Amino acid sequence: MKAIGYFRDATDGGDSLAQQNKAFLDYCAREGLEPGGTFVDGVAENGHGQGFRELLAYLKHQNSAAAIVVVPTLETLGADALDAIRRFFQIEGLGAHVTAMSGAADPLAAWSSGDANRVGERVRAAMRRKAVKGEVLGRPPYGYKVGSRRRLELVPEEAVVVRYIFRLYLHEELGIRLIARRLNEEGLKTRRGGNWSMVSIRDILRNRVYLGTYSRFGVRVPGSHPSLVSAEDFRHVQDRLNARRTSYKARVPSQFLLSGLTQCGYCGNKLIGVSRRQSWQRKNGDRVENTYRYYQCESRTNQSVCAYHTRRAEDLERAVRESLLAALEQGPAPAQPDDAAGTADLERERDRLQQRAKSIDRRLQRYVHGALKGRLSRERMTALSLAAARDRLAVDDALDQVERRLGEQSFAAERLERRRTAVALLADEWDGMGFDRRQALVRDLAARIVVADDAVRIELRA
Repeated sequence: MKAIGYFRDATDGGDSLAQQNKAFLDYCAREGLEPGGTFVDGVAENGHGQGFRELLAYLKHQNSAAAIVVVPTLETLGADALDAIRRFFQIEGLGAHVTAMSGAADPLAAWSSGDANRVGERVRAAMRRKAVKGEVLGRPPYGYKVGSRRRLELVPEEAVVVRYIFRLYLHEELGIRLIARRLNEEGLKTRRGGNWSMVSIRDILRNRVYLGTYSRFGVRVPGSHPSLVSAEDFRHVQDRLNARRTSYKARVPSQFLLSGLTQCGYCGNKLIGVSRRQSWQRKNGDRVENTYRYYQCESRTNQSVCAYHTRRAEDLERAVRESLLAALEQGPAPAQPDDAAGTADLERERDRLQQRAKSIDRRLQRYVHGALKGRLSRERMTALSLAAARDRLAVDDALDQVERRLGEQSFAAERLERRRTAVALLADEWDGMGFDRRQALVRDLAARIVVADDAVRIELRA
């Protein structure tokens, strides 16, 4: 018989997907089952994510009677006890059988114990227990990997780079920007194969993990793994970083209209806004100050790679406005929405289906309570619950169709109105708009702005 796995990606402290998959394969081997596909949702999604939907679609189009759906526990299926039980009967109603690796998948036991309502508490408690033991939660920092006991172990080629960074900063007295430039010029890459930046260098210099101390969720475990820097050197580095940080006057950050949207047309990295204040003395002795604002490739600024591609802020922002206006006026017109009466009918149908779904859930809850109170036999409760679950599946399918059609209607109407409004704002009201309104308008219209020295290319949002 074929076994189908359904897991939740508990990246915040529960078993990893790899651990759950291994447990699934071990379970299949013990029970003599043929491992089939697996479906996965995030922790917060429970049974409402795309993975569960795909599982149901799979069961509808396969020979479900010959399939067993294997879950770590019954609570994996839902956000609470009622949700998990409903999902349990939906799977069983399609002809498949649900089994839990932790024991019997008994809906009555799940309801009476309330286990499915305490998933969050158990996950958080498990995370704290792991942290106290120094076990790694999440992605290991650069220089380390997760060892066999889930403790941090050195990655030799990365550890060399970490020590090199501390030496350059402390003993050769290079600044953070120059260290990033040195590493990039020497061809040393980050773990993901990218260039080093000022941020990544600063994060390493600030991270106490390199002292051999593991910290997570308020728990600090000294000596949990090999250190890469001495306590004295780490203290000197922090003193120098703090001295540099406090030696400057408080700065008021300058706002840039296109922050986060612009991309260098040569290397693909983002452009960042830069302000420079210069002062000089005229021949008559007068002191003059001026501030220059421009956009510059971050690869040049933070990584010392790419060429010196800059655009004056005022000129680039004007060019973006003109390009947006041209794209909206000359581009294809959005699809026209259907009539308002049709939308009202769909909304009424959605409300009816939502009430129908709640009514089915109340039926299911009554059946479970009836079995627990002895008013229904287990067999009768199962038969009634399977029928209710089938009804709920049909309602969910119909509701998905209505929501999709409403979404299409709404999207078409909104897109047409946005186009008309945006043209009016860009053409007639731009000069009277404040910074926040201008920035919100540009972000609403542009998905990406690719900037070259003499050209601007804008990708509009869908």
